[in-house]
Amino acid sequence: MDIDSIIAKVGGPEAMASLTGVGLEAIRKWRQARAIPSKHWTALLRQPDITLSDLTPDDLIPNDLTSGDPTPESSQDRSETAVNDTPPDGATAALVLADGTVLWGRGFGAHTSGAAIGELCFSTGMTGYEETMTDPSFAGQIVTFTFPHIGNVGTNAEDEEAQHVAARGMIVKEDVTAPANYRSTAPLEIWMKRQALPGISAIDTRLITRRLRDGGPQTAVLAYPEDGAFDIAALKQQAEAWPGLEGMDLAKEVTCAQSFTWELGVWEKPVPEGRKRRVVAVDYGAKRNILRCLVTAGCDVTVVPATATAEDILRHKPEGVFLSNGPGDPAATATYAVPAIRAVLDAGVPVFGICLGHQLLAQALGAKTYKLGRGHRGANQPVKDLETGRVEITSQNHGFAVDETSLPDDVIVTHTSLFDGSNEGIRSTKLDAFSVQYHPEASPGPSDSFYLFERFVALMDKRAA
Repeated sequence: MDIDSIIAKVGGPEAMASLTGVGLEAIRKWRQARAIPSKHWTALLRQPDITLSDLTPDDLIPNDLTSGDPTPESSQDRSETAVNDTPPDGATAALVLADGTVLWGRGFGAHTSGAAIGELCFSTGMTGYEETMTDPSFAGQIVTFTFPHIGNVGTNAEDEEAQHVAARGMIVKEDVTAPANYRSTAPLEIWMKRQALPGISAIDTRLITRRLRDGGPQTAVLAYPEDGAFDIAALKQQAEAWPGLEGMDLAKEVTCAQSFTWELGVWEKPVPEGRKRRVVAVDYGAKRNILRCLVTAGCDVTVVPATATAEDILRHKPEGVFLSNGPGDPAATATYAVPAIRAVLDAGVPVFGICLGHQLLAQALGAKTYKLGRGHRGANQPVKDLETGRVEITSQNHGFAVDETSLPDDVIVTHTSLFDGSNEGIRSTKLDAFSVQYHPEASPGPSDSFYLFERFVALMDKRAA
């Protein structure tokens, strides 16, 4: 039965939206794709006039990987039903979702020993795939790139944002392209093999994006076995059993092992001469460009591990403390991070946080955090500064947010997302502390928000005056 007939049986688009718990925009997209996501079938099957055969397309066949014809969802929606372990012709890798979806594709990068498992997410950035994959905030995640041309600038050591890759896999639509950039020192696929990072191409990334947008985050397993043998049932069990990122503290996995100093500034930008402000940066998964921005803004930077106590931080006699980005559930990391942050605030030291650091500062000030229905990931996220009215295009990577309704009276909202209205910044009216949810250091992304590092330095200058 076609989708319009199913909608008519239910009672129209509004009734369908109410029954399945989605908006009318989702219904419009289902009509466009000529398919209803399988997770909504249970609700529809409760209707007396709808059967499973009504919801199942007549031509359920595996995705033809040899076809170059782009289709919105049809070919890979059909491949979801391929429950046997034999891949279609040309397929060398599989992506298995916790909801039972099986997507076949072509593997690249490193072969998997068993499978790579993590939370499936998508990033909308058009540049910076190497920076994205080395961003520690992507720990525990398999990254889908919505932009089709991945690999065209190659890779180089200067663009790596951390010593090791934290992401667990890469998903792209087109085959990885050969590098065509003078800065490239290695093709992406070679770099991924060196990093033990698997990837899969020939995947309908629009399907994944819509599924995550409409249904929220879910677990995925990426299998690229060297021997070409697949156990789809076992992969489904792995996806179903993985607990997800809620309650998971990943900062300890990506933080530095011991304290160190950082002296490099942003490329091709002069480092200010003269006296610098002593800043301790707490590394919950800090990107290197954050440290570069602090130096360029006029800071003398010492980096300490995520588990550093208030005594560990304050013994460096900081004039300011920076709370970095990082992965995982902020409520889990807060068990040891919040007491340290609270003691730093009580000592009167100015504090600036971003991303996970923003969420941890909010908790130290008395607020709570929650898991977003869909995360913000990419270098084109619009944010409004409520104090100036200015709109910034920002780089973001987070799946949790600060609950504005839990903020105490002495903490005000300073920034908001123009995508979904979620919180993007706070400031204490009693303490020298502020934070933003996004990445003002970009890399990749626009540099609209570098002023925040300068604001941090100005706050320390005022404190010292």
